Amino acid sequence: MEKYTKHTSVAALMNRSNVDTDQIIAKQFLKKVERTGFGIHLFHDWRYLEDGTLNPDFELNNPKFKDARILVAGDNFGCGSSREHAPWAIDDYGFNTIISTSFADIFYNNCFKNGILPIVVDAPTLKALMSEIRENEGVSFTVDLENQSVSTPGGIEVKFDIDGFRKHNLLAGLDDIGLTLKHTDKIDQYEEQHKQKFPWLWAS
Repeated sequence: MEKYTKHTSVAALMNRSNVDTDQIIAKQFLKKVERTGFGIHLFHDWRYLEDGTLNPDFELNNPKFKDARILVAGDNFGCGSSREHAPWAIDDYGFNTIISTSFADIFYNNCFKNGILPIVVDAPTLKALMSEIRENEGVSFTVDLENQSVSTPGGIEVKFDIDGFRKHNLLAGLDDIGLTLKHTDKIDQYEEQHKQKFPWLWAS
């Protein structure tokens, strides 16, 4: 997993509430188990017209939001089913930060497991952030995970809360597999003891 570092990026605006995981990545695209290749299908039903061309009315197709890494969205983002493909698609598209007033619990937890920082702000702050993007499309925000802050050219300075363990893992680029691999010496030791105690289980 890529380490999360302080960065300044274009902030894209999606002023929609209750964006569920089927809208993030529709069920017909859940045919792979690897984490890559889902970005092209992100928000498929909104992003594309019936003929497969880009929908010019969809927010993220705005050229000024090109290469955005920060998504500013409405309340209750990521509700619906628990599919982990949703953060896979968001990450593969290029976003590593989502700012909202609230997230569905399972989606929120899955974000951290996939290198995405979900930031919770209060309603007035979200409104101010959205207004700054709306008034200056293409504006860049700075996210500083180490100091737990978001700052904007318009003078907004937001401090956010995050669990210390999750913060450490994002900064270090550690997912569940990475955390497990930090204990390979103990795993090897256990397996060796297990082989000696139950050799017939290890017979080839």
